[in-house]
Amino acid sequence: MKILICGKGGSGKSTVSVLVARALKHIGYNILLVDADESNFGLHRLLGIPQPLLLMDSFGGKKGFREKTANTFPKGGAAGLFNGHFIKNGRISDIPKDCISGSDGIALLAVGKIHDFGEGCACHIGSLSRMFLSNLEIGEKDAVVIDTEAGIEHFGRRLDGECDVILDVVDPSFESFLLAKKIQEMGQKAGTEVFFILNKVDGQVEKIMSGHVDSARIVAKIPKDNAVFTASLEGKPLTADFPEIAEACRKICTCPPRSE
Repeated sequence: MKILICGKGGSGKSTVSVLVARALKHIGYNILLVDADESNFGLHRLLGIPQPLLLMDSFGGKKGFREKTANTFPKGGAAGLFNGHFIKNGRISDIPKDCISGSDGIALLAVGKIHDFGEGCACHIGSLSRMFLSNLEIGEKDAVVIDTEAGIEHFGRRLDGECDVILDVVDPSFESFLLAKKIQEMGQKAGTEVFFILNKVDGQVEKIMSGHVDSARIVAKIPKDNAVFTASLEGKPLTADFPEIAEACRKICTCPPRSE
């Protein structure tokens, strides 16, 4: 099962990604958490582990990736990308060990980051994300949780079409409500199930938030938690646990795999 986490910037995507990964692990899944956000450097911090070698860097950075994809697939074909070479239908166990960091049964892989001023856009990182996910074979008890960049650029890259479920994290802001409608629309076009997790919810905003998204698609409402906010502000690992996330994971696990 491949689950893509998306939403507006600041909605809590990375926090929810870690919570979903932990909840799925607790119900018996083998977890690969994929950091596909080229601008956010904090996912490994939430787990309390070091940043692994970036998958893009294992190919020699953008230049090395361009050279290898151009030479191997000049017409745009794709295969699994592992260990500086190409493996079609690679498995999680084929990922080079230095590109993985582990925490409590969760394996973290980071695709790539913007490092320097003037280095160019993140298009090659997006291409690598899609090539990796489209050719990653997973077992029945494997779950891949993908933390994406803010907004909907991943839809333009067709990354969502490689996943079984999209979880949109909605925070209490009108911009987030508008984005939720667009994500639901684009998810339907991608042929991928879309569900909503309402985040930072309290009694004053719950009714308003629920009225702005498809209520039948809400799988969890995460309460506003000052301890989570403070820990994030101080750069500390995420230790909170929410039963709402566990229930959401049980629901999405009943979804049939995405048909090709």
